[in-house]
Amino acid sequence: MNILYLAHRIPYPPNKGDKIRSFNEIKYLAENHTVDLICLADDPEDLQYKEALLKYCRKVFVQLISPLSSKIRGIVGFCGGKSISVAYFYRKAVQDSCNQWLETGNYDAVMCFSSPMAEYIFKSELFNPAGQGSVVKRPKLIMDFCDVDSDKWLQYSEEASFPMKHIYKAENIRLQDYERAVYRSFDASFLVSEQEKLLFLKVCPEAQNLAAILNGVDAEYFSPDAGPKLPEQNKGPALVFTGAMDYHANIDGVCWFCREVFPLLKEEFPSLDFYIVGRNPTQAVKELDILQNVHVVGDVADIRPWYQKADVCVVPLRLARGVQNKVLEAMAMGRAVVSTSKANDGIEATDSEHIMVADSAVDIADTITMLLKDQARREKLGKNARNFVLRNYDWHENMKTLEVLLS
Repeated sequence: MNILYLAHRIPYPPNKGDKIRSFNEIKYLAENHTVDLICLADDPEDLQYKEALLKYCRKVFVQLISPLSSKIRGIVGFCGGKSISVAYFYRKAVQDSCNQWLETGNYDAVMCFSSPMAEYIFKSELFNPAGQGSVVKRPKLIMDFCDVDSDKWLQYSEEASFPMKHIYKAENIRLQDYERAVYRSFDASFLVSEQEKLLFLKVCPEAQNLAAILNGVDAEYFSPDAGPKLPEQNKGPALVFTGAMDYHANIDGVCWFCREVFPLLKEEFPSLDFYIVGRNPTQAVKELDILQNVHVVGDVADIRPWYQKADVCVVPLRLARGVQNKVLEAMAMGRAVVSTSKANDGIEATDSEHIMVADSAVDIADTITMLLKDQARREKLGKNARNFVLRNYDWHENMKTLEVLLS
């Protein structure tokens, strides 16, 4: 089959949640199909990775966008009654390429990653035939919603104060309307977990042909002894958090952890270190580095040594959607993980068997304290975690459902 794949972020390098998923979808599709890729990039450094994607795609178009101008577009769109998210990711140059490729590509299917990319289909000749030169064959339309994005804005509204509270709530409602329109217009849709699928049914009760396609982990790459080792430095126990540090949910999580949880742990473990590892730390995150025994590491070439360094990996997310790849990677590395219930929802690991789940500051601190004092428990939890990932999160096995949707 000839497949046109539209992604709101360039799916390379696969170093954060959505890019990991979209890259592995493309990699899987390229095994048996011809894939053309249209995507956006919000970092000029990412433009160099177009060549890497040509290993999997017949042709690639990447549109560079500015985060600042995108925010302005989102605000203008919102003031005009549209969804912030849809306006944020829409560019005429991308639309022009999409229109041209649809006319000449003879596509059997178009796959969109994330609901805002459906706008390029809605504004194409598939939905607005212009007569001469219009698309002759209508390809099958498939949407990977990944997460229910509208619910993310609802969570934001619950945490925010006026006036952002009302803006976020309005975006929640508008994006729900848009998600329903996408579902009704596309031939097949899927999400990242059964929990997200059930959540989507609350947004769109009529939805019937929904699938759940789970994420995966490269369990050979993320294995307990893989990768280089960090030089020995501090001798105290170590906690590690990994993730893109310009993402609101991660920022909120580590700031809350440093403010509410870490001081409780320091009373019991004065030499305890907390490492925050991930690209693009914001100013709020950088300022955490002044706290005693808190280390903002930033971007790293290889995340595996930091997982290995961790006595416990912590995922204190209070705002979370879908499947957290940081949890899966840590589990695949055989680490003991302490996670909030929201961060574990999409993964469905069993509390106290594969993972430790706690939500309040006191409960998280107590759980980490127990693990730090019990090496045998940590090791058993880590071993169970890796076995759980091996059983349930194999990319190639999980992607077989995508082949069913295409056929």
